[in-house]
Amino acid sequence: MARRAPQSYLPAEIPMCERIDGPSAEPLGLAEAKAFLRLDTDAQDGVVAALIAAARQWVESETRRILLSQTWRFTRDAWPPSGLIAVPLAPVRAVLAARLVAEDGTTQDLPLDLFTFAGARLPPLIAVDLARAPAPTRRLGGIVLELQLGYGATPAELPADLVQAVRQLVAFLHEHRDEPGDQGRMPDSILALLRPYRSVRL
Repeated sequence: MARRAPQSYLPAEIPMCERIDGPSAEPLGLAEAKAFLRLDTDAQDGVVAALIAAARQWVESETRRILLSQTWRFTRDAWPPSGLIAVPLAPVRAVLAARLVAEDGTTQDLPLDLFTFAGARLPPLIAVDLARAPAPTRRLGGIVLELQLGYGATPAELPADLVQAVRQLVAFLHEHRDEPGDQGRMPDSILALLRPYRSVRL
């Protein structure tokens, strides 16, 4: 049975996540998408490009896996007692920056060797050296981490099933572009491609 697509890119229960950069490319190129759709003219190039981005975002939202490299900001109120931070999006490729934010807005950069991570597991985990990590002085949102997420910088680094899901979803959205009421129900064939990549929601 087909499932209804989510109405937003990120679930409401994860307000601490914010994309700040990327991706610089899409999993599917415009020429490849047009060939798949059997379009011979440039008349719909803008529409097709928008559908590619929408399909990629839907796949990312459904799986909570970021496809091509993006920089995301994660905000926390305190260090977890266990020293382990579960990241709600995968895969994590790098910890790019970390800082504390004081009540007056001033920031303190933290050394990156405070952190080690297992970025490919689900969910990804970041281990914090609590013996060295200073406590935040701001009650809410005093810890900020900037992470590089994604499988890589090019479509060739993506799992083939996820690229195929984007391809099929572009075709589905293009076919139903004039029927907004039908776009909310995704075909079972697309959901089957995504099923191995879906994880339990945190």
